[in-house]
Parts: sequence; C-alpha cells; structure tokens
Amino acid sequence: MITRIVRLCFEPSKVDDFYKVFEASKLQIAAFEGCNGLQLMQDANENNVLYTLSYWESEEHLNKYRFSELFKTTWAQTKILFNNKPQAFSLELLQKVK
Repeated sequence: MITRIVRLCFEPSKVDDFYKVFEASKLQIAAFEGCNGLQLMQDANENNVLYTLSYWESEEHLNKYRFSELFKTTWAQTKILFNNKPQAFSLELLQKVK
C-alpha cells in the first residue's frame, strides 16, 4: 500500500478555483483502479496550503494514474493556480499503533 501526500500552495485568490477542480475530479480519482481512498486537507495555519492524501494498492497503480489522461487534465487545471512549487511524497506504512 502506498500513501501519496501532495502539498499544494495556492495563490490565496485561487483556492476556490482549486476547490472547483477538485470537486469535478475527486470521484473519478477515487474510482481509479487501485485507488483505495482520497482526502483533501487544509493546513491549520495557512488557508491557501492544501494537501491531498491518496491511498494506492501499489506504486504501479499510482503510476498508472499519474500517466493517465485524468491526471494530465486535472494537473493542467491545478498547476496554474500555484504560488509555490508543489511537493509530493510516496510513503509505505511501517508500523501503526492503535
């Protein structure tokens, strides 16, 4: 299982534009083969910094999504809203307590 965390920093005036992009694509992303969940989170102190957390059966599934038409279209609409470079992390769970 892969957890993908992407930190997105938006122009403050563009956050609502991103919400529209996310609303239009979230069900398709969540239904993508190998996706086991999708979350959108906001930084507790900076309203224009958002995170997506997605859960994938494998890195191969994640990469199929990353090279899909859905990703290309969604990313093209998203990247024009940034005020800073996004950061992405792929993580594998080692331990879970409780």
